[in-house]
Amino acid sequence: MTTGFYWDERCFWHGGGNYALTLPVGGLVQPTFGGLPENPETKRRLLNLMRVTGIDRHLSMRGGEPATEAELARVHPRSYLSEFRSLSAQGGGELGLRAPFGQDGYEIAALSAGLARTALFDVLTGAVDNAYALSRPPGHHCLPGFPNGFCLLANISVAIEAALAEGLTERVAVVDWDVHHGNGTEAIFYDRSEVLTISLHQERNYPLDTGDAEDRGAGAGLGANMNIPLPPGTGHSGYLAAFDRLVLPALEDFRPDCIIVACGYDASAFDPLAQMLASADTFRQLTARVKEVAEDLCDGRLLLVHEGGYSEVYVPFCGHAALEALSNSPVTAPDPMADTVATRQPGPRHDRMVEELLSDLEDLFRNP
Repeated sequence: MTTGFYWDERCFWHGGGNYALTLPVGGLVQPTFGGLPENPETKRRLLNLMRVTGIDRHLSMRGGEPATEAELARVHPRSYLSEFRSLSAQGGGELGLRAPFGQDGYEIAALSAGLARTALFDVLTGAVDNAYALSRPPGHHCLPGFPNGFCLLANISVAIEAALAEGLTERVAVVDWDVHHGNGTEAIFYDRSEVLTISLHQERNYPLDTGDAEDRGAGAGLGANMNIPLPPGTGHSGYLAAFDRLVLPALEDFRPDCIIVACGYDASAFDPLAQMLASADTFRQLTARVKEVAEDLCDGRLLLVHEGGYSEVYVPFCGHAALEALSNSPVTAPDPMADTVATRQPGPRHDRMVEELLSDLEDLFRNP
């Protein structure tokens, strides 16, 4: 089995300006050493860990060409692309909310989308069995004309539209387990029946006003959008239960030609932007589950596209665990925080709350 891994050094060169966590520096907001949470270190340290353990030798390490303007324009208005390109050439700035960029930001974002596009095409044509795209900047929050949440172009949506246009696929499922709601992907395909969008996220984290379970799609897309808002502290067993009881049945009903995961690691126990208590093993098991259902439904055609995750120390172990499951590699990176995360898992009272929520969601999703 061949697992493709798509990356480019230039994606690490994207800069986010003078921020402290998610706030622009100024007034009473003091600078921090780390700056914007979406920085290259989480991704670069994942790649470094892969090289140190040797799992990269079990992957087909590849690159990709930037998405073309024509490909981007299937999702984003040309007026937005033109403004983005112009500001990028002038040294950068910000066109939306919490999505700053520096010099060459447009070109780097187009490359990030191109990595996702290339990886998806290779999966669909059989050049690789499955794939991982280390895309940066991320994309799942980006609306057609409004970048937000660190996302400048809708990487996964651009890849899907390109594949649909080329006749490489007819039905695509997107499973978003980033801790934040995949509002951009939802908005782009909300009234479309050929793309199933599923988002597991911490309720009311980001954005504050999207991600309700009652938002099921519209028109031809009614029932093809599924939001699974989870309470803070859901933890390992809660994530797996939500996946088994809600995500897997939806995939089996939809029967996609391929599955794409918006693969964020910010549900981890050490992320500064969430409070969900997932472990590296959570992501290993989620990947194993989606890989198994992809093998059953669509000949294993599966792509993981990197999204969020802001713990520089812990993201590499989460990403490595996902790659272990995706590639069937015997190479492991033992989780140094496994015992700590296990001790911090929620107790029976919280588990009962999650159980009640999942039961309510099962009832809701039976009646779109």
